[in-house]
Amino acid sequence: MIQLWNKSLAARFIAIMLLALALSQGVSLLLFSTERDEALFRSAKAEFLSRSASVAKLLESTPPEMRRDILNASDTTYSRFWLTPDFPKDAAVWRKNAKQRMSEPLPTVQNIADSDNGGAAYDKIEVSAPQRAAVASGKISETPWTLLPPHAWPLSRNAKFLYLDHAYKMGVDTIGMGLTVQLADGTWLSTVLSKKMAGGFWTTRSLISLAVTAFIVSLGAAFIARGMTRPMRRLAVAAEALGRGESVPPLPEEGPHDIRHTTAAFNRMQASLQRFVEDRTRMLAAIGHDLRTPLTSLRLRAEFVSDDETREKMLTTLDELRHMTEATLAFSRDQAVEEPTRNVDLAALVQSLCDDLAELGNDVSFSAAPTTGYRCRADSLKRALRNLVENAVRYGERARVSVVPGAQTIAIVIEDDGPGVPVEDLERVFEPFFRLENSRNRETGGIGLGLSITRDIVRHHGGDIVLENTGRGLRASIVLPQAAPVGKERKTGKVEAVRRTIFRPANSPAE
Repeated sequence: MIQLWNKSLAARFIAIMLLALALSQGVSLLLFSTERDEALFRSAKAEFLSRSASVAKLLESTPPEMRRDILNASDTTYSRFWLTPDFPKDAAVWRKNAKQRMSEPLPTVQNIADSDNGGAAYDKIEVSAPQRAAVASGKISETPWTLLPPHAWPLSRNAKFLYLDHAYKMGVDTIGMGLTVQLADGTWLSTVLSKKMAGGFWTTRSLISLAVTAFIVSLGAAFIARGMTRPMRRLAVAAEALGRGESVPPLPEEGPHDIRHTTAAFNRMQASLQRFVEDRTRMLAAIGHDLRTPLTSLRLRAEFVSDDETREKMLTTLDELRHMTEATLAFSRDQAVEEPTRNVDLAALVQSLCDDLAELGNDVSFSAAPTTGYRCRADSLKRALRNLVENAVRYGERARVSVVPGAQTIAIVIEDDGPGVPVEDLERVFEPFFRLENSRNRETGGIGLGLSITRDIVRHHGGDIVLENTGRGLRASIVLPQAAPVGKERKTGKVEAVRRTIFRPANSPAE
């Protein structure tokens, strides 16, 4: 659950909506439960008084010999009617009599005492808080009949009313009350009500309603979250492609204001980066091109120097400057050419390069690797790999190449048996025009742009190059991400993970 919460914005949004729904329902329960109980109680009391008045009128309008049948017909599972010759002055005795009558089954219903709404409900009757206070004070058994004036119930005569003893001892889901009224012939009609009210707030119907509401809210939240995350996913895909050096068209600026603002910021950033790269490339090309004319002029003038030694030194220096200029122009041309990105089998790409170099007489070996699909600019990546393999052969006698796929990265590892690189120069070798003086052969080396261009190509693919001395030579690893890195921290973490899993200690033997 925690993983889903951290991973999915839609899950967070749905959870928050459901929590808000649950809180609102809880607050509604607290606010309206008391009002609901009071409303149910008033409704039941009004029904009881109305029914009692109706039975009293019916008894007065029918012959005496029919009264017993009328009383039996009026009895229900939650009420009883009976006649007494005198007024039941002792309320406690009347309550016991009422309880006994409620426990007796109806003539047409068996075992009514065991039903939910029968006699058992008599022991679960409840009324309002003032009546509970009467029970707590110990006065309930002595509470006399309460006068019920004509304006308080349907008949135009007084009646006597009371609440049942057990009505104060259980939950609020039942009520109990009694009434007695004198008929026209002087007899007294007694009525008792012991009724189980409707279920609590959390009834089956309310739970189904809540579940349906939660389902509808979840669907709405999922739809809204999907609409919110779609531009973000599109932005993530574009950022991944941009991190790999691909040309990404401007994203459509749509969705909520915050999303549109973020997309617009990304488009501006991408345009700024492209302008920066283009300006740098044009500047390098312009510098390299403009240097050709003065170099040619200096070489012509150097030819007229009479001192042979001085002339040779000047010509050598001018040749170095010319090579640097040509390398700069080549670098700028490579940057200006925009190679399309495509899916390739990286293992096959590396193996084909190793086979080509081996056919030329180089000591290059490749460790077989499974098919490894990767999206890249194949020609530029192959050029960077060729540079590293040729350096390994030139300075380390041989090159052992392998492809190591991982969960988040793909590493291309090149190992040689050379003297390695001083620790303090492991990063400096990537600086433009930097050349090792002692550990590498300067005369057979280039002008110092090879590794700089190589790292630039790899970083444009979202990866990096890591160098490490093994004790028997140098290990160079091209670390490429399986997916676009999200931020500098994630990218660095991937490189460090490859360091730990691929690189061996310096004193360990090479494979």
